[in-house]
Amino acid sequence: MTSDVPQFSNPDLIPDTLQENNSFEETEGLEPLTLSETQGEKEQAVDSSDKDVSAIDELPKSTDLGKTIKELSQEVDLLTQQKQGLVAEIEALEASKAKKLSEKTQTVEQTLEKMVMEGLKELQQKKQTLEISVEQLERRRDRIREEMKTTFAGISQDLAIRVQGFKDYLVGSLQDLAAAAEQLDLPTQQSWEQPSEPVTPPSMSQSTVQFAPQEFAEQTRKIQQILEQYRRNPDYYGPPWQLRRTFEPIHAERVQKWFFSQGGRGTIKSMGSRLQNILVASAVISVLNELHGDRTRFLILANTPERLGEWRRGLQDCLGISRGDFGPERGVVLFESPDALVQKAERLVEDEFLPLVIIDEAEEQISLSLLQFPLWLAFAPDPQQMSSYLY
Repeated sequence: MTSDVPQFSNPDLIPDTLQENNSFEETEGLEPLTLSETQGEKEQAVDSSDKDVSAIDELPKSTDLGKTIKELSQEVDLLTQQKQGLVAEIEALEASKAKKLSEKTQTVEQTLEKMVMEGLKELQQKKQTLEISVEQLERRRDRIREEMKTTFAGISQDLAIRVQGFKDYLVGSLQDLAAAAEQLDLPTQQSWEQPSEPVTPPSMSQSTVQFAPQEFAEQTRKIQQILEQYRRNPDYYGPPWQLRRTFEPIHAERVQKWFFSQGGRGTIKSMGSRLQNILVASAVISVLNELHGDRTRFLILANTPERLGEWRRGLQDCLGISRGDFGPERGVVLFESPDALVQKAERLVEDEFLPLVIIDEAEEQISLSLLQFPLWLAFAPDPQQMSSYLY
């Protein structure tokens, strides 16, 4: 590197300024610089200027670094702003989600409440309808009971009046006949005298059973007690041969009429259905079994196997008996023909058993041979109603 400082070979040609500088050094007492030292200082000055130039060359690099830091700072600020925006958006979405969930929950609750209210309203309407139906049925039941009581009571009273009138007629006729016989002049013989006691046929004296209250007060009281127990305190799980079904006053009236008014031999008006007739017959069977025990036998007459099957099922249900109680040598015997029944009943009477003949309503004609036995019960159909026994 060359220096810009001029070099003078002739010291005389040194400018006055340099000479003045030398005189200054001399005046100050300083040693004058030699040329080598002066050149060394010049070289140092040149080196320092080179360093400054290199530092100046390095200045753009530091400026680029500042710009990079500034851009990064701006990017950080931008990311921070984006983060804040995302956080705010997330919070808004969560709030919207919570609001929608609350609205849906409220809607579901309102729907459930509405459904429950509608269900309750429907149940209340059904309850009111059922209460009205039950009330109507109860009134109808009471009305039918009153009609049955009034109707059958009236018929019974009418029959009693007719029987009493016929009795008065017979008494009057017998009195007239006795008066006419007294006026006759007939020879009197000891052999023709009337015996002190009436003579009854030997075949019927031992087997005839009477239920008249004036002659069998104790037996009558027991029968009434049994019927009252069936009516007031029915035992649905009692022992076999005891009535296990509800016993209404109309049923008790039919049974009492058969025992006390008809003496165990007669016809009862049908109850309107075979099941009701079986219930009345079951009460009679239960009472006789209570009074006479194993001595009784019950013979059922019906003209078709279907009707006999209905009698068997009905008696099993009302009396709690089993299929083993049905058979030729059992408590209940079923017959389709009256001739076979008569033969069986005659053998039972010979063996000192007490047979009860029960005749189904569907029997159009009753054999007179059935009426010879001490106990028989027939159900008469109501002529004003059509028979409901259809198969």
